[in-house]
Parts: sequence; C-alpha cells; structure tokens
Amino acid sequence: MLNIVEKTFKILIANRGEIAIRIIRAAKLLGFKTVAVYSSSDRDALHVAMADEAIQIGPANANKSYLNSHAIIAAAEITKADAIHPGYGFLSENATFAKEVESSGIIFVGPNSSTIAQMGDKAKARLFMSEAGVPIVSGSNSFFEDIEVGLIQAKQVGYPIMLKSVAGGGGKGMRLITNKENFKELFELAQSEIIASVGDGRMYIEKFVSNPRHIEVQVLGDGLGNALILGERDCTIQSHHQKVIEEAPSQLLDKTTREEMLSVSLNATKKMAYRSAGTFEFLYQGPGRYYFMEMNTRIQVEHAISEEVSGIDLVAAQLQLANGNKIDDLPVGTKKIYAIEARVSAQSAGTISGLHLPGGLGIRVETAIYQGYKIPPYYDAMIIKIIASGNNRSEALARLQIAIEETVVLGVNTNLDLLMHIITHPDYISEENKTDIDWLDNQLAE
Repeated sequence: MLNIVEKTFKILIANRGEIAIRIIRAAKLLGFKTVAVYSSSDRDALHVAMADEAIQIGPANANKSYLNSHAIIAAAEITKADAIHPGYGFLSENATFAKEVESSGIIFVGPNSSTIAQMGDKAKARLFMSEAGVPIVSGSNSFFEDIEVGLIQAKQVGYPIMLKSVAGGGGKGMRLITNKENFKELFELAQSEIIASVGDGRMYIEKFVSNPRHIEVQVLGDGLGNALILGERDCTIQSHHQKVIEEAPSQLLDKTTREEMLSVSLNATKKMAYRSAGTFEFLYQGPGRYYFMEMNTRIQVEHAISEEVSGIDLVAAQLQLANGNKIDDLPVGTKKIYAIEARVSAQSAGTISGLHLPGGLGIRVETAIYQGYKIPPYYDAMIIKIIASGNNRSEALARLQIAIEETVVLGVNTNLDLLMHIITHPDYISEENKTDIDWLDNQLAE
C-alpha cells in the first residue's frame, strides 16, 4: 500500500520521452493528476497522450521550449499545478529554475534550490564532501572560463587531467587532456559544447584517475535529516562518457569498500538534510581506493535497476517526499538480486516503421516510441531502456541477451548490434569482468 497525505497533487512534468511517461505512471499509482508540456515537434508524443492535460510551451528548439523556465512555470500556473517534476536533463539540476519554482509558490519535486546550487558548484560540493569524510579526487579549487587561468590550474594539478564543465552532465563539456600542448584545442571544444547545450561556460579540473570503474550510490532523503541508501550501481560501460550498460549491484566492488562507500554517502545525505532522490558518483580503482566525483541532484536514467534490487519505486518516492511524506512512510515492494539495464539509442531521426519490444519474466521496458512515431532530431538519442533482473548476474545477463535479440526497431538505425556485442563479449561476461570506463571506447576504436 502506498502511503500519501490527504492533499491530491497535480504534477506538471517539465520533460519529455520515457522519463515523462515514467513520472505519469508513478503519479497515477498515487492518484495524482498530471500535466504534460510539449514542443511543436512533440504534438504526437506518447507522454502528451497519456497525461491528464497537455500544454504546448514552444517550438522544437529546446532552448525555447523544454529549457524555457518562464514558459514552464506559466504552464504550471495556467493549469493550476501543485508541483513541477523536472525529470532528468533539461532543467533538472538548474538551481535558478528550482528557485523560480519555489518563489512562484509551486513545489519543486527534488531537493531545494540551495542544495542544487551547493552540489552544482563543484568547488563547494568537493569541500562539503571532504568535510563529511568522503574521499575526493585532487583538482582545481575554483572555476574558470579563461584558457590562461585553466593552464595555470592544470600545471598545479599535474597532467593528465580531466577538464570538466560546472554545468555538465552525460559527458558534455568533458575532455581528457594529457599535456599542455593539447589544452587550448580541447578546452575550446569542451567549452563550446557545453555553452551550446546549457549556456554555461564555467570549467574546472580534476586529476585523471586511470582505469577506474564508475560506481554510483543511490540515496533518498526527506529534507529532515532522515535518509535511505538503496545500494550501488556499476555504470562502467560508457562511450565518450555516455553510459551504455548499467548494473546493480556492482560485480567487482569489494565488501569493505562497498560498506564504506554506502556509509559515507548516507552520512553526507543526512548532513545536508537532502530531500528527494540523489546519486553520489565515484571512481573506484580497487579495495579502499575510491574518489567522489559529483552528486547528481535528480533522478537518474538508470534508476530502474536500483528500483528492481531495492523494491522501492523511486519516482513515486520523489512525489511522496515532495508531498510531505517522510522516509519511514515509504513502502518497500519485491526485491530482486541483480539487475542490468541497456540503453537503446537511435542513430538517426526518422519514422518507426516496425517495432517489436521484448517481454517475459524479469524483463522491464521503458520507452516512449511506438510504430508510426517520428523520432525528432532535436533531443536525446535514447529511445528504449531494457532492464533485465534475475537471481544472479548470469541469469539477469542471459535474460538481457534474449531481450536484445527479440527487440526490433525498423525505420531508423540503432545501437542494438553494439549492445549485443558488449553483453556477449568475454571481457564483460567473465567473473573477472575485465572492463573499465575506457573499455568500450577502445573496442570501438578497434
């Protein structure tokens, strides 16, 4: 039984695609009404049809629609929405947007704006985590937008370095720089990329950590100092810093480091009185060697595998916590032992002329596409998430392999062949799991 307070929410979803549908489903489960927003290119999108209400907020250009905070808040006011759920991407980690929502008297489904600002400010986040006892990677102590300042900081940190964007996510605005001679070119590429994406050119530097695994810890907080840890995810399989395959729990994380990583994440969540779902991201090099990278103050694309292994509906929990519930009020459902997620991406725009999605025991599919749907060229390329769960990694992996084989998407090019290559490769399926965050890029290069 899901516990909710008496007041019925109306949720405006400031997003599109499968995450918008995921939020609509969670809201329906709780008896909440939903409002979809859409651009001119998304008139026929599934989230528009599924919501109780829908309102157009602008043209196809995301800067004039899904990134237009004034249009989104106006839509919430027009439809008399009680809350705005930002999903992920777009405005989900924009502290200014969250503050505008709060100032308008509407509830922001996520942490408060000051928490988003603190964790979005990488220098402040690193300082907070260090004081909270979380190991951090050495790096620059301040942001910069000027190449010359960056060169000075890179020299102080020491090459090789990772150049990162303050406002980055999904690998945008990130470059590995191995020497001074490459700095200018790579800085300009990274900065122009993130400015085009979110309009923020502030950069910072971290010491490059070689051959790590990417481990993240899922947390929930109620804003009152109470928190819950939902275990870790291994998101090591990436292409150009874009996650492709994720699994929970991590196959290779040793028990002692796992316990410590979960403990420091729980303590930091409580210390900041964090509200809603959040993720601590770490680089892991082996027993006792792990380093905090950043905290994502939103729901993650890969939240589904944490839901499978914890039995907690993370999106429903976000809505409940925003609506006044506490951590102790959250129900726990059926837990699975292991879960793996594969991201299916479209490699071209076009119309879906044929579609068959997988099913069966232990298979969950999250998507917003349908036969006849026209994929627009303006937004994220991910079109399907396939989640397989089982009693162990081998069983979950076998189910995922069958599911990928079953999946048919006609009319556009996809990465289905690449996904099958990964999940059948000896390096990945072996007990030793001989992969790291550069493994897939090396495979593609070969």
